[in-house]
Amino acid sequence: MLLSQSFFIKDNRDELLLHAHKYDFDIAFFSELAEFVHAVEHSSANTLFVVDLDSLHNMQADMHDRRKMLLLGELLARLPADRSYVYLQSVRQGGRFLLQQRLVDSNCLAYAEKPIPNDVLVDKLFNLFVQKKRGDVVRLIFLGGAADVDGAALLRHRIELIRHDDVRTLHLRVKELQPDMVLIADVEFERTEAIGRVLKKDIEADPVREVILLLHQPNAELARRALAGGFDDVLLLTAPDLLHRQLVNRAGKIRVSKDLIGKDRATGLLNKVGLQKKAQEAIRQAGRDGRQLAFGIVDIDKFKTINDTWGHYFGDIVIKRLSLTLAQHIGDNDLLSRFGGEEFVLVFWDCTLEQGLQKLEAMRQAFCALPFEVKAGDVRHFSFSGGIAAYPDYKNQNELFLRADAMLYEAKQGGRNQIRCNPMEKSA
Repeated sequence: MLLSQSFFIKDNRDELLLHAHKYDFDIAFFSELAEFVHAVEHSSANTLFVVDLDSLHNMQADMHDRRKMLLLGELLARLPADRSYVYLQSVRQGGRFLLQQRLVDSNCLAYAEKPIPNDVLVDKLFNLFVQKKRGDVVRLIFLGGAADVDGAALLRHRIELIRHDDVRTLHLRVKELQPDMVLIADVEFERTEAIGRVLKKDIEADPVREVILLLHQPNAELARRALAGGFDDVLLLTAPDLLHRQLVNRAGKIRVSKDLIGKDRATGLLNKVGLQKKAQEAIRQAGRDGRQLAFGIVDIDKFKTINDTWGHYFGDIVIKRLSLTLAQHIGDNDLLSRFGGEEFVLVFWDCTLEQGLQKLEAMRQAFCALPFEVKAGDVRHFSFSGGIAAYPDYKNQNELFLRADAMLYEAKQGGRNQIRCNPMEKSA
């Protein structure tokens, strides 16, 4: 097992296990509510819980009266309240609004309506797990009074607050830090109304970034001028806790938008677009902080043969299990991307070339150890090759990629199933 997540469900065991195999999921099935509750109470934090509402009549052996059918309210009362659940319901159940209301108000992570194909269900559950595990930090730059925004409260929701005090240098700070939101108080906007246009017209401006005006008092005319001048929205500071909730909600929507643009739908990892932006930020930060980076590229060996021999569906399983293997070895400040097809790119923060080589080697050994049952009784093992380069030996993302890619080519030419680096050579 690479990860300790589990999915609890009643139906279609064999097919669910088949589809879950591509993610290396461990699925535990329960037919009694008491056993399910016990498992929930003793599970790890990396677990998802699925309750099929149609299976409730099979889960009441511990009820002592003659009535064995558990009502929804009784079920919700018995589930541990400190966990969240995915509920599966029928079309008939889904059409009852009061039932929907009861579910979403009862520790509901998500709900799904049956019939739902097992492969779709497993993919949706994987996406939930990715969202639960990898909520990116949203960066907010605020130009305004210190008492307006509670940075500590925002940080608990993975929103990093950066205060700035000069409207005329704000565009430089935004260019340097590349925030997801810029919040500007009304008094600062009135001093320099061009600030919205200056931030929005930069050709390198992030299209997902929101520039927001914070009003301390209702002022329709000022709001109109801000919206006409490039601001995305206007918030009224009626109460600090309300502003906090509005910013948290916006951060959640920004994460979704960034995922759609910058993440691979099959694995939940960064895609090429997402990597380029984050790698550029990491290189800038490394330059400011005097840190080193290791930039690695890995590619599954003989992947075309895997597809041609066992089919593209099995090739997808290999890709997804490799993504989980790599993710297990990634630190909080590292980057991992499915760059395209069977190729992955990794950026190790505060890491020398030698340390990066050791990390990639550990990943290679872990992947080689994974058993893949291509058919009953036929277990195979696969491998990948890799190349690695280091910053500041190579100064920008393009140089790092070209160098690591050249090392990957050497690894392939040298027999595959190995990692190559050459710290002495420099690219032309």
